[in-house]
Amino acid sequence: MRLLIIGELEGQIGAATKIARGRGAKVTQAANIDAALTALRNGQGADLVMIEAKADIAKLITMLESERITVPVIACGVQSDSATAVKAIRAGAKEYIPLPPDEELIAAVLEAITEESHAVIHASAAMKRILDLSEQVAGSEANILITGESGTGKEIIARYIHRKSKRAGNSFISVNCAAIPEALLESELFGHEKGAFTGAVARRIGKFEEANNGTLLLDEISEMDIRLQAKLLRAIQEHEIDRVGGTRPVKVNLRIVATSNRDLQQEARKGTFREDLYFRLNVINIHLPPLRDRKEDIAPIGAYFIEKYAKANGMPQRKLSTVGLEKLMRYSWPGNVRELENIMHRAVLLATGDEISPEAITLPNMPAEGPAAGAASTPGPSGKNELVGRTVESVERDLILDTLNYCLGNRTHAANILGISIRTLRNKLKQYGDEGLLSAEEKRA
Repeated sequence: MRLLIIGELEGQIGAATKIARGRGAKVTQAANIDAALTALRNGQGADLVMIEAKADIAKLITMLESERITVPVIACGVQSDSATAVKAIRAGAKEYIPLPPDEELIAAVLEAITEESHAVIHASAAMKRILDLSEQVAGSEANILITGESGTGKEIIARYIHRKSKRAGNSFISVNCAAIPEALLESELFGHEKGAFTGAVARRIGKFEEANNGTLLLDEISEMDIRLQAKLLRAIQEHEIDRVGGTRPVKVNLRIVATSNRDLQQEARKGTFREDLYFRLNVINIHLPPLRDRKEDIAPIGAYFIEKYAKANGMPQRKLSTVGLEKLMRYSWPGNVRELENIMHRAVLLATGDEISPEAITLPNMPAEGPAAGAASTPGPSGKNELVGRTVESVERDLILDTLNYCLGNRTHAANILGISIRTLRNKLKQYGDEGLLSAEEKRA
């Protein structure tokens, strides 16, 4: 756990820092927001940022977003200042920690961040074999390709491998190749020099340098443009990268773990993925089976998400009823574990009795069974005649927006259910926004 403190390490903030260090966090400090951004640009990564609530949190969040730096922000402030707490949360802070610091509260926040990345919950023999194989190869320096449908937990397995490797004490850096526009991905991976292109206001260290001596996860690598694949291949072969606008190569030492929900051999035959890069990445292959083929995992994973979202929403803890579990077991789970998470989140919010019953569990093509869930169900066409007279574009738009609504705004999950890439979904939503067809809430999703 890497914690970045923004502000002076004095008084109550200093006490919070000591507690975090005592819980195993690696703590660094930046005097102000600009210094923090400089540190993050220069490759000093962070899993969590802690900042005083009276600081300009909105500025920090805006700057992080503009530079595509993804890290949760926690605000700290005096216990009685509720107005400041509300302002911090509205500005984008994930949590508010009152001062003076409570040791158990800070420990819980650190544990939640760690658990989010590290939880490997399973009961099936198939997943046990996956974990055994992962642990067996983790000690090597071989590149690893993790394959499987979207939502099966490929990133979780990648993090598990890192924790079991000799590089565990160093950084684990993840890049979602599908979520970053093609024009920006090279800079994201290899970094850039100041003035290299419009908007390059300062030197930025790329993910390769940030992951030096650690592990770099290239998530959904099949989405990478084939022209950039050549530069990636060279970086892997030569253990060096060239920053965009740079004049000399930079040596790096890291392990590559890549994931894909596509058959890369087939993509290579189609000419959309370099075969030589495939062989470089596929030294070890770990294939994750879909959730429908390991249904023994549904109960423990479902229970984990129920507990997680009950805590997050201040809801009472409820167990999944026997008939509720039976309903889950009958479903085919095209969105896999990610879809199960979404459905359990929704069920926690809709449940009313002592247990989570089938009435609170809304599945696609399986309507809610009672009034409690009826209001939250996504309406669908009642018959084929409703489509007659409509254009393909309008039907497609409604399908995309209804699916995104069903997924509570989770674009990755929605894209998986729709059978399209995240990039395609993002482009469609941008098109709808430009055409004035999105509500303010849909634009924020």
